[in-house]
Amino acid sequence: MEGSQGLILEIFRHDAGLKMSLYQPGEFASTLRHYSLCPVDFPEISRLAQEMVVILNKANKSGLLEPDLIQRLKKTGLMLWGHLLSRTIKERLKNTPCQGLALLIDEELVNLPWELLYDGNNFLCLNFNLGRLVRARGEFGSSRYRGWASVLKMLVLANPTNDLKSAYLEGLNIKNQFGRKTHNVRVDFKSSFIDKSYLKKNLCDYDLVHFAGHCEFDADNPKDTGWVLNDGKFTTRDILNMGDTSAMPALVFSNACYSAKVNADFIDMDYQQKSYSLASAFLFSGVRHYIGAIRRLEDPASFIFARDFYAQLLSGKSVGEALRLSRLGLVKELGIGAIPWASYLLYGDPNFAFFRKKEKISAVGAQRKVIFAARGAFYALAATGIFALLLYLYIRLPSINPNTYYLYLQAKNNFSQGKSGVAIAAAKRIIQREPLFLAAYPLLGDAYWRLGYPNSALKYYYDYALYSEKKQDQNNLASAYIKIGWFYQMRGGYEKAFGFYHKAIYLSRKAKDKLNEAAGLRKLAVWYIDKKDYARALELLTKSSEINRARQNIPEYRYNLACDYFDIGLVFANKNDFAAAGEFYRKSLRLFEAMKLKNELSDYYFNLGEICFFEKEFQKALGLYLKGLAVDEEQNNKMNLASDYSMIGELYVEMDGLKEAEIYFQKAIKISQEIDAPLELAGAYRNLGLLYKKLGKKNKARETLRLAQEIYRSIDISSYEEIKQELLL
Repeated sequence: MEGSQGLILEIFRHDAGLKMSLYQPGEFASTLRHYSLCPVDFPEISRLAQEMVVILNKANKSGLLEPDLIQRLKKTGLMLWGHLLSRTIKERLKNTPCQGLALLIDEELVNLPWELLYDGNNFLCLNFNLGRLVRARGEFGSSRYRGWASVLKMLVLANPTNDLKSAYLEGLNIKNQFGRKTHNVRVDFKSSFIDKSYLKKNLCDYDLVHFAGHCEFDADNPKDTGWVLNDGKFTTRDILNMGDTSAMPALVFSNACYSAKVNADFIDMDYQQKSYSLASAFLFSGVRHYIGAIRRLEDPASFIFARDFYAQLLSGKSVGEALRLSRLGLVKELGIGAIPWASYLLYGDPNFAFFRKKEKISAVGAQRKVIFAARGAFYALAATGIFALLLYLYIRLPSINPNTYYLYLQAKNNFSQGKSGVAIAAAKRIIQREPLFLAAYPLLGDAYWRLGYPNSALKYYYDYALYSEKKQDQNNLASAYIKIGWFYQMRGGYEKAFGFYHKAIYLSRKAKDKLNEAAGLRKLAVWYIDKKDYARALELLTKSSEINRARQNIPEYRYNLACDYFDIGLVFANKNDFAAAGEFYRKSLRLFEAMKLKNELSDYYFNLGEICFFEKEFQKALGLYLKGLAVDEEQNNKMNLASDYSMIGELYVEMDGLKEAEIYFQKAIKISQEIDAPLELAGAYRNLGLLYKKLGKKNKARETLRLAQEIYRSIDISSYEEIKQELLL
């Protein structure tokens, strides 16, 4: 568990205005800290806050606001932005590269909708990893914060009154989600007929607590506000009493609206204060982070939000970043009009991370993982498409000359033996004779890709789509779209790839083609892996593997299942769960070996070697890398070799074999130039530049890094910016 630097925006009321200061934690100890004074018309602020409540209450039963209401929300948020913050603070917030923002405010300012301030481009809570820290009145004893264990304990409380089916399903999903991370978290799930006695006895045994149920606010006696259980309320009074004697959980997520009454569809003007009443009890009792909802929570939005929040938290994101990314996930999935993204508040340090990320060593390790995913899935499509097409072609096109089939089988056999040129010649003879022999086109595309001729590969993938349309063959058209999507993804064209994958999935479902549906889902999963959305990737791979597992007696599906396992292993490797990754890689290997397939083992060797790399078993990693290299050299797979050489070079850097590293990076550059592989070429230049930097060859390092930067300028702006920083150091 760790915290990281962000900004602190300190605001407190002073006479007829607000005093405020924006600084980083390191500035806190400075002798002088400068404040801005912002005159505030508090009646006007109150009116705008009320207007925002009116707008939020116009959401329909699904939690959606019409576009004109979203515009009104933005305009009201913009006015609050203008009234509540000084010009200096606004300028700094708009120009800062920091994303962490802790809002330190007086207790009387908690009722203002800070999260919904709008800067003209976006809402504050969508721009920043935002958390509230409150300066409260009164004397309180020192809170008893819990210590940390290597394995955290989590309690999921779902549907305690047994009248909210959606809350039960939400809790069950979270339990299953964490169940896949048992090495980090141990989860206990409690549902239906939960009473106060159970909570009082057990709550303090846990580090994380998720509550999905009713919460009721008592206006006459705020200390009786609390969670609704089977035998009454677990109140703020109960919480404060427990905090006096025991160390409370570090995180409490109360996924419940503040009122359980029938009219809870609407929020009152003092909704912020009501939410804070329960939050403050937990915070005063020693809870470090409290997440609560300010309004009624609609399905499926609350379910999606909780799912995404915990996925981000487990991946190593801070609490604030996990919250912001979950808000953005709702916006992406349901649209900006799905107002539940604005329904959550975080009290606590937004920069605190519960699950520490393992630090990566290599310069292009993440890029290499993308390539690994590419390989296994790439060949999976070739094999599944070819085998399935043979069967369908015999049935659907009996008029085709049997000699054509024989020639195709020869071409396919040559391709599997690494004789791509021979396979290309045979496949071209096939399409000259029979232009509608569809299986020849993906074989041609795959062979050209392997030899490092991407433009020729794309031509034949598009021809595959064209002739599939002419023949009105929906199954092959879906397969062609997957091929084209994969090509664009491998070349950095993620937007195009995303569109082709969705077309393929749509067509395959329409045609009830389970084979291509599963392949499309798997490709889309790898797309999400590249985007570091591992929760979504795992969800899609689970669907794909379910389809393939149910039909694994058929060779094409069994091959697909092996690739599913391989990519699931990739997800876990990206999440630094190397034990789970190794388990799924081995499942994949067993299936490949049972099918007596050799060529796919290159990916297995490199990915398993990468696990050894990160666990610093360098000699073992080198042995596995060299096995994978031997497979790709035998196949003359130039696309794979470009990344193979970079991987081996990175390993030698860690082993202090700097001369060997330089040789392999130079090999990677040479072959990447030959085959027009910009991503691989940029990665090799970058690795070589960092090596020269390590050797003290500053001019060579600068020259080589700039070559990498120039390539990244048009295909990967984040890597471009990273190299800009590396050039400064």
